[in-house]
Formats: sequence, C-alpha cells, structure tokens
Amino acid sequence: MRQIIRHFTDDDLYKFTMCCAVIENYPRTRVKYKFSDRDDTVYPPGFADELRRQIEMLETVTVTDEEIEFMKRKCRYIPVWFYSFLKGFRYDSRRVTVSQDEEGHLSVEFEGSWSDTILLEVKVLAIISELYYMMTGESTRLDYGDFYERSRHKGERLIKAGCTYSDFGTRRRASFEAQDTLVRAMKECQESLGGPGCFVGTSNVYFAMKYDLTPVGTMAHELICGIAGMYGPQMANYIAMKTWAHTYRGALGTFLYDTYGWRIFSLNFSEDYANMFKGLRVDSGDNRRELDMIVDKYRSLGIDPRTKQVVFSNALDVDAAIELQCYAADKCIPSFGIGTHFTNDFLGITPMNIVIKLLAVKITESWPFYCSTCKLSEDHGKYTGDPATVRRFLEALHLREPEV
Repeated sequence: MRQIIRHFTDDDLYKFTMCCAVIENYPRTRVKYKFSDRDDTVYPPGFADELRRQIEMLETVTVTDEEIEFMKRKCRYIPVWFYSFLKGFRYDSRRVTVSQDEEGHLSVEFEGSWSDTILLEVKVLAIISELYYMMTGESTRLDYGDFYERSRHKGERLIKAGCTYSDFGTRRRASFEAQDTLVRAMKECQESLGGPGCFVGTSNVYFAMKYDLTPVGTMAHELICGIAGMYGPQMANYIAMKTWAHTYRGALGTFLYDTYGWRIFSLNFSEDYANMFKGLRVDSGDNRRELDMIVDKYRSLGIDPRTKQVVFSNALDVDAAIELQCYAADKCIPSFGIGTHFTNDFLGITPMNIVIKLLAVKITESWPFYCSTCKLSEDHGKYTGDPATVRRFLEALHLREPEV
C-alpha cells in the first residue's frame, strides 16, 4: 500500500511545542504509551503487519527546509535551537510494538525517551484511521465532492454565527485528503464571507503551511500526565504551568486544565498564573458548567473573565459550537477547536474512537522502575490508565470513584 504519512509536519502543533518543552525541562525522562480503541474494533487480518510497515516508512520522513522556514515565520515562540533538533530527528520504528490477537483486536505500544517518542502519537493514530478504511474497502465510499460542499456549509454557519474556530482533526481523520479538503473548504469560505466569525487556522502544521494559515495549539494532557507520574497529581498542573512559562515566557498561553478535574486545578491556579496565561481550554465535562466555574474563578481573583480566552474542544460539532457561542459571548472570549466532526464526517462512514495515552514515566533512564500515571478528566467514562493507578490518583486527590 502507498505510504500514508509523507510530510514531517503532517502533525499537530502541540506535539512540536510539547517536544520542545520536554527537551528543555525533562531531557532524560523515559515514557511508555499505549493505544486504546474505545469501540473494541475488530481489525482486518494482516492489519498489524501493514501498520508496522507504515511505521517503518516513517523513518524516511524528515523535515524540509521549507517546513522549518514556515515554522520559524509562524511560530516565533519556538526557540531556534529546536529546529536543529528537528533537522537531526529520525523516527525509530524499534520504539513501537504492534500486534493483533486472534480475534483481530489491535495492540500498539511505544517506549523510549520522551523526546524520541512524543512525535509518534498523532502520526500513528492518523495512519491507523486511514489504513482501517483502506483495508476494509470503506475508503472507496468517501465522496470528497459532497464532503467539500458540506464542509463549506459548516464554515458558513460558524462564521455567520460569529464563531472563532479552528481545525483540530488530524488524529482521527478519514484520510490525508479529507483533512486537505476540509482546510481548503474552510479557508475559501472565510475568504468569501469575511466575518463576523473567523476560521483562524488548523492544528496541522503541514496544512497550515500549504494554505498559508496559522498553526494552532499549545499542549495536550500528556504533559500534565507525565509530570503527575513523576511528582504526583496534586501539584502536576502547577508544575506544568511553571514548566510551560519557563520554556515559552508567556507565549502559547492557553492552558489545558482538566487532566485531573477542575477542583485540583482551581487550587493550583493562583493569581500570577491566571494573569500570565491568556486563557483555558475546556476538553471534557459539561461545557456550560465548566465555563461557569472558569468565570467564577477569574472573578474571585479580581480578573475580568471577558478579557480571557476560553477554547472549547470537547467533541464539538457545529450545532454545539454555535450554541456555546451564544452562551459564552458575554462571559469570555470564546473560540472552538473542532476535530473528528470536521475531518471524518462522511455519509455512511463511522469515525474511529481511538487514542494513544502516556501510561508510565521515569524521570531518568537510570531509574530501575517506571511510575504509572493516568488521566481523570471531567468525563468519568474517559478515565485512562490501569484501574489501580486510577484509584490511587483518585485517593490522592480526595475524589470519589464514579459509580458504574
């Protein structure tokens, strides 16, 4: 089969920004990641073998001078030394273990230094998603003409409703062509309408370069989970904010707060960081309830929440974004990151529900053991990690285990 990932920057911006922060702050840390399919999908025979071949082909993908020049121009907050790292970076398929059981369920794991493995997650997820449709024959049913027209209609609705929004859809896209079509449709819609809303860019650095857009993103839960594994969940948000501020000096100031729920984050969110960070990202829970808690927190610190950005990215579709825009417009500066609904919305095709999460970490390679970690978002059904670690973190944070 053809090579699915052919461009080094065909990846989300937050993987590069986190990689830079990891090298600067945790250069000797080692990690383990594990793939999870929330739908328990049965993959076609031979899927693991082809996936392994696709991951091996990543070793031929290197950053180009054009990509580096684009990032230097659009991502001025990234220190120049990081581009020297990218020039020398090579994917190593030996860091990835892939297998498939007798029933067809897929297992994928990464292990290695954090800086060497952090750039695998998004690319491997995008490969799995596209490869699944190719090997099941569903890729022949992808109608890109219809997809373009429906994407433009989504953009028109969002722009007319006053929504500021971006594409977050690399990880679970139907195909490279699907995301290409989506970004092109959104840019052309923006150029033809002009407002009051705005398509501000895409998380995918390659498509941002192709269409001369701004790459959008800051961090993922991975950073906070890794820190929690090393130092415990109680202060993980605080250490992550301190780490981020050390690397980016106030730039990239939208913090993803929900790794261990609102309560512990709120206790860590002191006035200095509330002033320093431009805003917060809501990625789980009830969006209205989360926003109300954010607004109350800012007000308790003497900060006008209407001066702060709140990015909503919790499994949004167009209807949900427009509804939130109406609710949030006079409470904050709302914006929206929309993923699967943008890049995998084809008639008759069911999007995959797949993730890769960091599950264990050790602060240095000389340690003889890993420390497990997990994520406890505001959506209890989306807890990730082994049950014993989840229980341990819940106890450490004085939270109750959700009823089943």
